[in-house]
Amino acid sequence: MSYFYVKALHIIFVVTWFAGLFYIVRLFIYYAEAAEKPEPEKSILQKQFSVMQKRLWYGITWPSAVLTLIFGLTMLYLYGAVPGWLVWKLSFVVGLYIYHFLCHAIFKQQQQGIIKYNSTQLRIWNEVATLFLISIVFLVVLKSSLSMLWGILGLLLFSAMLMLAIRIYKRVREKS
Repeated sequence: MSYFYVKALHIIFVVTWFAGLFYIVRLFIYYAEAAEKPEPEKSILQKQFSVMQKRLWYGITWPSAVLTLIFGLTMLYLYGAVPGWLVWKLSFVVGLYIYHFLCHAIFKQQQQGIIKYNSTQLRIWNEVATLFLISIVFLVVLKSSLSMLWGILGLLLFSAMLMLAIRIYKRVREKS
């Protein structure tokens, strides 16, 4: 019975963690775009986005990442076995934590007023979390090697579509 409570808490914190990851990169984009504005608009916007980033990152995203890990490891302990699909899922989870730490590096840079990536690069970066989300959810739901193969092919197709959509969006923005 306790396994299901732990699982529910794990899912809740996965959702809040992803919400934080999706939104923090949007704030990175807004911060980078604010740098192109004239003063005093630039300073006002960047100061506000910096505060929003800090509250989101330390108030929601980091705590959710830590609690996701705690409840995930607890589930793993309670479950006992490690089936093949779970090894793949955990590999994607490791990748997601690496993504999280790389977002932390961007966060620290922007908190110091350093902008290393333009808004287009950050838009592409924002989609990386989407790819992790899709991969992990499909692995958890389907739990099959054949389904995993189809999932990887679908993921590659989805990635190509995302890149195309970002390019189209950039062209439309440049025209207006």
